Amino acid sequence: MIPFNKPAIIGEELKMMEQAINQDQLSGNNKFTKNCVQLLKNLTNCKEALLTPSCTAALEMCALLIDVKDGDEIIMPSYTFVSTANAFALRGAHIRYVDIEAATMNISVSEIERAITNKTKAIVVVHYAGVACDMDEIMALAATHDLWVIEDAAQALQSSYKVRPLGSIGHLATLSFHDTKNYQCGEGGALLVNDPSLLERAHIIQEKGTNRTAFREGKIDKYTWRDLGSSYLLNELSAAFLSVQLKHADKIYSNRMKAWELYDKGLTELEKKGRIEKPSIPDANTHNAHLFFIKTRDKREREKLMDHLQENGVQAASHYVPLHNSVAGKKFGIFIGRDNYTTTESERLIRLPLFYQIREKDVTYVIHQIYSFFK
Repeated sequence: MIPFNKPAIIGEELKMMEQAINQDQLSGNNKFTKNCVQLLKNLTNCKEALLTPSCTAALEMCALLIDVKDGDEIIMPSYTFVSTANAFALRGAHIRYVDIEAATMNISVSEIERAITNKTKAIVVVHYAGVACDMDEIMALAATHDLWVIEDAAQALQSSYKVRPLGSIGHLATLSFHDTKNYQCGEGGALLVNDPSLLERAHIIQEKGTNRTAFREGKIDKYTWRDLGSSYLLNELSAAFLSVQLKHADKIYSNRMKAWELYDKGLTELEKKGRIEKPSIPDANTHNAHLFFIKTRDKREREKLMDHLQENGVQAASHYVPLHNSVAGKKFGIFIGRDNYTTTESERLIRLPLFYQIREKDVTYVIHQIYSFFK
């Protein structure tokens, strides 16, 4: 069986974790956390990075940082993971889902504009599959209406928009280091802060609402409760593991990209014949080979193809069920405009096995089985 995913392992992680144990400081914001923060700042060009237990936690911090309150409206795509909406619904926000672009599966800028009201607080964009949203248009739109922009870059570390690293463009951004991501530590995430006005409060929120960070840095003689917050810290064992992954980020990137390009080239003939659609990468943008998907004619054909692959030893996967079609999605939000692409495109999409050190012969075998199905 060719698995859909295998968590990336470089081989030096255990050594770093042993060092973390020997430093006798396993709580967050110590040596290995600081190392990861610097590596992330180098990779993303963000103003500051804060390691968190998950991308979900980082999104919750975003909601606190922009003071989301009951009745505020947050615009986002329906085609995303539940955490994107949960973080803001927890603060009482009403979610306004909008349609996506069929080519990239990213949020449609024209639909964002139609969804803005005088209650809108922020736009949350999701860089699906590590492919950038149209950030120039989105940032300009947000500036016109005085809105916050949050990049859900969970899948997008080492991707860029017109040379700018994703995660460095919005006022805030979030990353995921879940074991399904390119760079992982089992569970983990990061909050990237690009608006300097939010930085001090971000550290307070991360430290349970206290100014403990300033105390640790010797700026004050004691710390106290200053604001709402929670324990949004990644432990040092996880940070030690992650530091190896980030140190070798280019190695992981290159390896995954070879597999992505093998899929892309190998499936070109099927696309030319109109049997499938492959990912679309806008000009001037780079992606990080987070995932390779194809689209079939419809949902029925997708299910048949997935069954065929499973029967022949290949684990493939669909992806998000649009949030506005879910029980909680209907309770906490509403779809604005027409659902032209979100549901239909999500039902056609199938993700193929792609992970660090996947063998070339396995990618070739998957390609062969896809051709076999359509033949």
